[in-house]
Amino acid sequence: MSPRAGHAGHPARTLAFVESPVQLLNVLEWAHLQGLHDLHDAAPSGPRGAAPAAPSDGAGADPADPSGPGAAASVVPSGAGGADSVVPSGLAGTAPPAPVVPPQVRRTAGGGGLPGEDAELTVVVLAPTDPMTRGQLRRMADLARDEGYRVRWEEARGGTTAPFHTIGGLAGPLRRADRIVMGDPFSRYVQLLLTITRARDLVVVDDGTATMEFVAQLARGERLVRWHRKGGRPGPRDLLFAPVSSSARRRLTPSGRRQVEVFSSMPVTETPEGVTVTANDFAWTRARFGPPRITKGADMVGTSLVETGVVDGDRYLEAVRDLAKAHGATRYFAHRRENTAKLHRLAAETGLEIVRPDLPLELIARRGPIGRTILSFPSTVVHTLPLALAGTGVRVAVCDIDPGWLTENASPRAQGFLSGVTDTARDVHRLAAVALA
Repeated sequence: MSPRAGHAGHPARTLAFVESPVQLLNVLEWAHLQGLHDLHDAAPSGPRGAAPAAPSDGAGADPADPSGPGAAASVVPSGAGGADSVVPSGLAGTAPPAPVVPPQVRRTAGGGGLPGEDAELTVVVLAPTDPMTRGQLRRMADLARDEGYRVRWEEARGGTTAPFHTIGGLAGPLRRADRIVMGDPFSRYVQLLLTITRARDLVVVDDGTATMEFVAQLARGERLVRWHRKGGRPGPRDLLFAPVSSSARRRLTPSGRRQVEVFSSMPVTETPEGVTVTANDFAWTRARFGPPRITKGADMVGTSLVETGVVDGDRYLEAVRDLAKAHGATRYFAHRRENTAKLHRLAAETGLEIVRPDLPLELIARRGPIGRTILSFPSTVVHTLPLALAGTGVRVAVCDIDPGWLTENASPRAQGFLSGVTDTARDVHRLAAVALA
């Protein structure tokens, strides 16, 4: 099917399901490559590199968004390109209102900006409960509106009955959609929605390192399970959901009735038969943001490996402290899933300025200011930042995870998978694992 042709010559109706800011960013990258933005009668955008305006989806301010009014006292302005810094609670002030940089001109498709079933691209946000993720998602949703796309915000986890309301409300659009774009094929929510759709075109956009595992599992015909889940027998919930997961895997397998595309900046070494792999080079990000102002120092990128139970918290803190000291890092860009207690401890024991970005790091770095060297542990950003920052002279350096840092609950696949993330990264400088006392 042509990217622009749906039934009876009409433009393809595309529904995109996202649950994280990075997934939404990559939907925008995919749509940019497809040329969907060219089909909108949109007003000129605002200043290049501007941040999104305040939410306009009818939901009003989000009380769970820590970067909006009523935010937690531990979040204060850092002055670092529109991000927020976490400082010890005794030193915190009041949080700034969102947005923290001038908004760009709102662009809408069809004039009203309300979700429409006939829109060429409707982005459905299956909202999580994590406050930091919600905050970034609202800002990314505004960027999607600025591009002329429609955004439908679903409180998919807002209580016991929320899933029923969400699925019921999406059943009609799902059946009428010509194409489904998804950011997380491992998501049980997305897998359930896939059982409803009749779409002939399915697109999986990047969800970071999970994309590498998804493609490999699909190629090997394995059940879909996240790489950091501990090996062993499936639990009761896994068994209960197994028929839905199996159905989703079958739908994500190309056939005469269905086309499957993977849009990714990650290395794909095992391509399933019939799956089209399209490279994501962050062309939209580079066109809309930057180039950034480069500072002389080094910045560090945080990871949620402690929160997912892969890396021991004490060992991680020691590694961050020693790495920052060795390379002169002054700022630590926190992952949105890193918990506040851990970040307070990092700030107190390492002296690093802890920054809570209000957008995915690829956009924050491209907008600047950013250090001449970016230090990271194995994660998605060692693949994405070199693409987003191409031509700027910024160096990305990755530090290996020492096997001794892993917890006893880490998946047996964890060390090999993390090493693979580093081994396959291009245009990065590899650092040896930090030797801890």
